[in-house]
Amino acid sequence: MVSYRTPLARARGLGSAKSGAGHWIVERVTSVALVPLSLWAVCSGLSLAKVGYDGALAWLHSPLNAVLSVLLLAVSFQHMHAGLRVVVEDYVHAPLGRNLLLLANLFVCVIGAALAIFCILKVAFGPALIAS
Repeated sequence: MVSYRTPLARARGLGSAKSGAGHWIVERVTSVALVPLSLWAVCSGLSLAKVGYDGALAWLHSPLNAVLSVLLLAVSFQHMHAGLRVVVEDYVHAPLGRNLLLLANLFVCVIGAALAIFCILKVAFGPALIAS
């Protein structure tokens, strides 16, 4: 069967090709980054179960543990943002509702990541950040 449609006419209705690949790559990269970070977090959590409060503070004062904790949180929130964005874009069809949910997703992820990272840094740097 011969199609008399132009390539543009065949391409219309197939979706946008603007930024989908970028979102897909972000999801995959964060997934791969979360594998070793999650394994580290599980092993660290098991070792922290044996020590008390002072041991956990000493553990978080270590620069390596503080940096890996911040990385775990940052990558986790980025991964959550990308995944929820795809769900909203795929299943919410009303433009206003979609835009509001995408904005809420962004705000929740950014504020959650900022608060969690601030808490880790406050504990990691110890009394220097505890205001009088």
